[in-house]
Amino acid sequence: MSSKPKFAVIGGGSWATAIVKMLCENLEEVGWYMRSPYALEHIKQQQHNPNYLSSVEFNVSQLKLSNDINEMVEYADYLIFAIPSAFVHAELEKLTASLKGKIIFSAIKGIVPETSLIVGDHFFTHYKIPFNDIGVITGPCHAEEVALERLSYLTIASADTQKAETVAKYLRSDYIKCSISDDVIGTEYAAMLKNIYALAAGIAHGLGYGDNFQSVLMSNAIREMKRYVKKVHKMKRDINGSAYLGDLLVTGYSVFSRNRMFGNMIGKGYTVKSAQMEMSMIAEGYYATKSAYELNQLKKNKKAKTPIINAVYSILYENKDPKKVFKKLTEKLN
Repeated sequence: MSSKPKFAVIGGGSWATAIVKMLCENLEEVGWYMRSPYALEHIKQQQHNPNYLSSVEFNVSQLKLSNDINEMVEYADYLIFAIPSAFVHAELEKLTASLKGKIIFSAIKGIVPETSLIVGDHFFTHYKIPFNDIGVITGPCHAEEVALERLSYLTIASADTQKAETVAKYLRSDYIKCSISDDVIGTEYAAMLKNIYALAAGIAHGLGYGDNFQSVLMSNAIREMKRYVKKVHKMKRDINGSAYLGDLLVTGYSVFSRNRMFGNMIGKGYTVKSAQMEMSMIAEGYYATKSAYELNQLKKNKKAKTPIINAVYSILYENKDPKKVFKKLTEKLN
């Protein structure tokens, strides 16, 4: 691999667009794959993504654009996946190019539904990518604030800290700070779980609960996250760190949070289907809720205590009345 590795971003949404923007601050060329040939042509002609973060203007001469995922895999040394977890399996099925020797970083905050695995585990299990060649990019960081160049923080996690440092080097800028972690599994599970808790925060808001309850909900959520992550991967970690608590807070409270927005609609009486149709973006928490709940149930006697996840699951997947479910939940929080 050259001293200046090639990077490609897989995905056409807001977070993918934000990551491409960050990389363009430091690299002469950035690969960018998205499915839509229309969107790619629009970027070539108008210098911005027509569907997401359209205020971000790109120097098109910096971009290597393609709607062929195999072309991007062959081009890049580092592949950053930033597509909704629900679409990971379908996109990877298009692969004919080999992932051997590639460094895979996931910026996906969810679980692959077909395998019930976090993205890193999916690549390790089904594509035989060595664990040292897998990493995670997590927040607390919203794409919309990256577009506005507001000061934001990222956590870059990898078992190989040198690879994490390499990714951090090309994401850093005046408005992006990066820290390094070796907790690949913990940060990825935390990134998935915080979407469920943001969904819960949205439901609470939609039901009319106030700031006092929201603070109790978030306090219980970080403790629930700690219990859950400890069950799946026990190691020394500070759950109050930015990658865990920080990411939870910004997703639970921010007006940019699509999961909070989705939950708010559910709390106000929307059905799951109508809320999904109303939103133009994927709320990862919807898929994460099912996977996290079912994974915990498989542990039987080793289950983590997860009243918030259980409550959200019963609303989304068992069609329980949000008002009744949250009334019961309030008795379980402290």
